[in-house]
Amino acid sequence: MTRVAALKPIPLHREVFDAELDVFDAAVAPEPPNPLGVVGRVAEWLFGAATLTLGLALLTAVPLGQVLVLGYLLEVTGRVARTGRLRDGLIGVRTAARLGGAALGAGVLWVPLYVVSGIAESARIIDPAGTPVRLWEGLLLALMAVYVLHVAGALVRGGRLRHFLHPLNIPWLGLKLMRGSLYSDCRDRLWGSLVRLRLRHYFSLGVRGYLGAFLWLVVPLALLGSGHRLPLLGILGAGLLGIVVLYLPQLQARFARDNQLRAYREWLSVRRDFGRAPLAFAFAVWVQLLAASPLYLLKIEAIPRDLIFLEGFVFLAFMFPARLVTGWAYARAGRRDEPRHFVFRWLGRLVVLPVVVAYVGVVFTSQHIGWHGVSSLYEQHAFLLPVPFTDVDAK
Repeated sequence: MTRVAALKPIPLHREVFDAELDVFDAAVAPEPPNPLGVVGRVAEWLFGAATLTLGLALLTAVPLGQVLVLGYLLEVTGRVARTGRLRDGLIGVRTAARLGGAALGAGVLWVPLYVVSGIAESARIIDPAGTPVRLWEGLLLALMAVYVLHVAGALVRGGRLRHFLHPLNIPWLGLKLMRGSLYSDCRDRLWGSLVRLRLRHYFSLGVRGYLGAFLWLVVPLALLGSGHRLPLLGILGAGLLGIVVLYLPQLQARFARDNQLRAYREWLSVRRDFGRAPLAFAFAVWVQLLAASPLYLLKIEAIPRDLIFLEGFVFLAFMFPARLVTGWAYARAGRRDEPRHFVFRWLGRLVVLPVVVAYVGVVFTSQHIGWHGVSSLYEQHAFLLPVPFTDVDAK
């Protein structure tokens, strides 16, 4: 048999070993965050949140836009219900920042045209046939052409605010046109922007979410509306409405989480989920019903047209946090396999009774103080569309 020679250990010098470690640490160590970059991202996020809030508030005044708002709020609930993280419910902030930056850039660049048009109008009033009128009108036409081309170039380049400040948008646009890639770039960017907005998804979610909730509410509300003629029917409707509002917030959360309309029939599953997180469910019911109650005060009188945007902000300020909390409560139930102790389950049931009774009382009173009478019962902005803000005073 041949004997294998023993391998001699390779000497390692401490200096070489330390140098190797330094190189390794330099390769894997993350770079320190840039303070300016952090400030820029925070500013972009805040600007996007403000733009998103403004856009949703404007959509609350448009019938089809209200469906999109309901779909967006349901998507907020669904995402938080799937992940359990409240930050996941802040959807579309970066996209809104880009759209808001484009609108801001186009608006700022419009100011010179507005000033020149005012001067041209004043010159036309003073001397309609004078030379200054022709000069100012010619300057206005030239500025309009430059404005259209510059804004088009900024939009094709990406639509960010910095693109509107770039001085060479028009030459860049001409170069793209000469290369023959302008049409394809515009088409791809437009289609990509529409896809990122997910309008079809939000509209579908809003329509189905409205349909499922309305089917739960229509019978109790119809009976409640008959209470002024047949008090017994009104009492029955109030009792049924109290039962429905106990289940409906979590039924909507289950629908938004699974994106299945049949989730509105799974009230037994909601009962089991309640047993796994009774206090969280009770807290969510409190938040959603309390957030909806003050909005009924806005139905006492027709809303002036000048204040319609403020009403949309009020709606979002109350209902958006409520949707976040509802999704969070449903996510807590998904983390547990066994129900909580019966003491917590009964405590959760007892805790929600006062707010349910108060909410039913507010809904019943709304038909007597609301601008639309009995029909205002069906304007359940806690679960349906923000319809109290559609009919505005024309004055």
